[in-house]
Amino acid sequence: MSLLLLDLFCGAGGAARGYHDAGFTVIGVDINPQPRYPYQFVQADALQFIEDLRTLEWEMRFLAAIHASPPCQHYSAMSRCRPGLTAKYPDLIEPAREQLIKSGRPYVIENVEGAPLVNPVTLCGSHFNLESEMPGIGRVGLQRHRLFETSFPVPDPGPHDHFLPPVQVTGHGASEHHRAHGKGEARASREVMGISWMRRDELCESVPPAYTAYIGQYLMEHLNG
Repeated sequence: MSLLLLDLFCGAGGAARGYHDAGFTVIGVDINPQPRYPYQFVQADALQFIEDLRTLEWEMRFLAAIHASPPCQHYSAMSRCRPGLTAKYPDLIEPAREQLIKSGRPYVIENVEGAPLVNPVTLCGSHFNLESEMPGIGRVGLQRHRLFETSFPVPDPGPHDHFLPPVQVTGHGASEHHRAHGKGEARASREVMGISWMRRDELCESVPPAYTAYIGQYLMEHLNG
């Protein structure tokens, strides 16, 4: 029987796929509907859900670990470059960490560079050879940096190789290159992310499954002692 991992602020399931690949059974929780989430899904406020779950001792017995990806807009570079914009977005990392510690389970908090995580490991697409071909450019690579705070040891995978031109998986509209090359860029974005089931707006906010598969293997080793 596989170990159960709770995926808080789950979005459309990029992080979940990586943990599934690492051997976990995953249940996602998000305040918004997620019709393309690939595993069992509960629509609920993530922090309230885990707080309520802690009072249910029987259900908590089956929970092995928790991953949380609080909304990143409060910490993103795009928000910081526009005066007053960060204040419009919630700062949920501290409340999330508090609930995760209280759960007594091994945990992971994921977010963008600039987020106030404790001793995080930084993962990049170049660590996992996330590459593709893009029309008019050639070989491109994913340079999406994400931070992972963990309550268990995870080694730093080493230097980032940014030799290849980066493919952009950001924003909700079509880029100038996308308007010129359309399906080719969309295909490259999905290939470098390792995600085929999401819409563009979901893809832009997702974690590449390769990142959480890496984290998940060390979480599984930790749980197995």
